[in-house]
Amino acid sequence: MSSSSTPQDLADPPTDAISSLRFSPSNNTLAVASWDCTISLYNRTPETPETPFTFTGTRITCRAPILDIYWGSDDNTLYSVGLDYDVRSHDLQNPENEQSVLSTHEAASNKIAYSAQHDIVLSTSWDSTLHVHKPATGMFMRVPLPTKPFALSLTATRVVIAMAERKLWVYDLLSLATLVDQAGRTANGTGPNHDVTEIVPWQQRESSLKFMTRAVACMPDGQGFATSSIEGRVGVEFFDPGEQAKTYAFKCHRQTQTTTITNEPGPDGEAGEQEEREVDIVYPVNALAFHPVHGTFATGGGDGVVSVWDAQTKRRVKQYPKLGASVAAMEFSGDGKFLAIGVSPGFEDGKEDEEIQEGQVKIVVRELGENEVKGRPAK
Repeated sequence: MSSSSTPQDLADPPTDAISSLRFSPSNNTLAVASWDCTISLYNRTPETPETPFTFTGTRITCRAPILDIYWGSDDNTLYSVGLDYDVRSHDLQNPENEQSVLSTHEAASNKIAYSAQHDIVLSTSWDSTLHVHKPATGMFMRVPLPTKPFALSLTATRVVIAMAERKLWVYDLLSLATLVDQAGRTANGTGPNHDVTEIVPWQQRESSLKFMTRAVACMPDGQGFATSSIEGRVGVEFFDPGEQAKTYAFKCHRQTQTTTITNEPGPDGEAGEQEEREVDIVYPVNALAFHPVHGTFATGGGDGVVSVWDAQTKRRVKQYPKLGASVAAMEFSGDGKFLAIGVSPGFEDGKEDEEIQEGQVKIVVRELGENEVKGRPAK
């Protein structure tokens, strides 16, 4: 394997922007969610290295655009949320694509995650709530949040929720799992009151980033997390109060362009002089993903670039060639052998009124070399 893997564009991508992609627990299936109201499934094909994943022919259709997906305890269960407010469970073993509603938010549900350690499904919504579900019993509870949530990520014991107003709240998963058993109700309304207002977050933090959060990802060792913002910055933070001095932030996904500036007219009305200046073009960092083995993390930006960073040495490990459009979603497989990237127009160029053209939406998969994204020793 060369020092830099060869990207493979998967055939049969969705027809609209990609919102989320996830590797299954076995790493043999890649699920891709889209604004075209579908979830597409791609299976691992080790017998054909030139096409590491191929479309299975299965495209789950939902009634509204999908905003996020997450696998359950095995390759047969997938959870989704979207613009229809519902939190859904998909039984992939059922040929009829059986879907069940775990709960319904009061606005679009934007993020979802599953904790295998506690067997709970967590969903957030633009209605400023967190729903905690117990799939085994069909119970759920609603936890009010102080403001609108933007991103969600889990460790084995905690969940980090990034919200507006730079709020970062961290909840203990065991406490949430215990409470849903005690105070939950079913989706059809049976059971106790499901508004749980007395639960106190394990931590209430303020983000080290000043602008709106786009993504959050927890470290594989559970010691901390990274956040990214619309202002081309990434922050690295640690849970331990004694480790706060190690918190830092850095700029990334920026490009310097030369542009011509016309100065103000002179006092006698003569035309202003023109001069060339270098301008810093700042792109949002839309996606974050930690490598499960090496602990390095990848960032994907509106500039179409994916970079890999070493959180400990604060160095960039690798930068891949620019892709054709914005990086919308990204994930490493659980075994660390693959990096999947969802590429879609992000409208950073101001062309949001234009329809997405064929070929602009891509699923790019890299089969990584053993040390391709491994951290580098500090100089």
